[in-house]
Amino acid sequence: MARRPPHENQIAWLSLATGAPALLLAMLFTWSSHLTGHAKFTLTLLCAIGWLGGALWLRARVMRPLQTLSNLMAALREGDYSIRARGAEPDSPLGLAFFEVNALADSLRGQRLDALEAVALLRHVMEDLEVAIFGFDPDRRLRLINAGGEALLALPAERALGSDAGSLGLAQALEGETPRLTDWSLAGRSGRWELRRGAYRWEGRPHQLVVLSDLTRTLREEERDAWQRLIRVLSHEINNSLAPIQSIAGSLGSRLARTDTSAADPAIVADFTEGLGVIEARAGALGRFIQAYATLARLPQPSPRRIDVPAWVRRVTAIETRVLVEVTGGPELTLSADPDQLDALLINLVRNAADAALETSGGVRVAWRASNGTFELTVEDDGPGLPNPSNLFVPFFTTKPEGSGIGLSLCRQIVEAHGGMIALANRPGARGAVATVRLPSGVLAE
Repeated sequence: MARRPPHENQIAWLSLATGAPALLLAMLFTWSSHLTGHAKFTLTLLCAIGWLGGALWLRARVMRPLQTLSNLMAALREGDYSIRARGAEPDSPLGLAFFEVNALADSLRGQRLDALEAVALLRHVMEDLEVAIFGFDPDRRLRLINAGGEALLALPAERALGSDAGSLGLAQALEGETPRLTDWSLAGRSGRWELRRGAYRWEGRPHQLVVLSDLTRTLREEERDAWQRLIRVLSHEINNSLAPIQSIAGSLGSRLARTDTSAADPAIVADFTEGLGVIEARAGALGRFIQAYATLARLPQPSPRRIDVPAWVRRVTAIETRVLVEVTGGPELTLSADPDQLDALLINLVRNAADAALETSGGVRVAWRASNGTFELTVEDDGPGLPNPSNLFVPFFTTKPEGSGIGLSLCRQIVEAHGGMIALANRPGARGAVATVRLPSGVLAE
């Protein structure tokens, strides 16, 4: 099949064909006149030049608006909505075409701005959400991640994007029913999570959206509130009973001491005196015991001040003299935190580590570092290790015969009040345990 000539050539040939009759008539009149041969030749040449020039002018006149429209459409296809055509008047067909293309550019520009604003809003919302959000392509490679996801994986987006779900530890998030609750450990962080999964399309391909909500802190706060309510009730009721018991025992003891008991059996008097003393002493001890638990329910909000980390660690660890506490060191850092609460935190951790180290005649080591803007403190001991780490932070739970079960609970409450997390685990590949405290970048002072 013969190929049709280009449109501009068709216009040129059509204009030449249209002007050909006029040219033939002009030549006919010219050569039938009484002009000289030179004049006839000149007039014929002028007519031919005018004929050709008119055809070329008409060709250009027709093609220039089409080229303008072509350039406008190419700009729109490339996403450039700033170019406009002149002469966009709806009074003529050509002006109406320009008018419609300009209107299309305005419409596309508005839609593009709306899309950019929507994407910017979506990114802002995603970054502000505390949940971890991940997007995976059909090849199970990570294509979308928010700040919560980076924190969960302990990886920046630049390193995480493009990685396989299996290498990130998220393979099971792409399988099974949703929504569901699951116990998970990611990047050394374990907890209870709510998993939700959905589908979306990006660049014409189906993707999977995974949303992980950390329920550990929420459940822990509910648990802590329940313990605090229980402690307040118990403290109130027990103190109401202990106060009169202690007072009556003291009064009876004093009265007995002032009474003439010479006629009484000395053994009976001694029993009464000793019994009243025991009642008063045990009531006082129980009151102090309940008061210690009440600190869990009355821990104030942190009052941040500047803390020099090396000086703070060395000052607190010097209090423990039963075992060798080695400060293995770390960088020169300054924290913005509550010094009294951090003192209580480190005292409890070092004391627990020393108690464990005493059983094996081992030692204790304290170190700190800053990683990705996060402050991390470790207290390591050479003790026998932890038989059951899961219940260590539960109030009233203790593995020590004389323990109260509030030390680690208080530590966790202090750390979480500063926005951090605490973990206690057996040392990998060695005897003993290690307590790890991580505080967010906000506590690192400039």
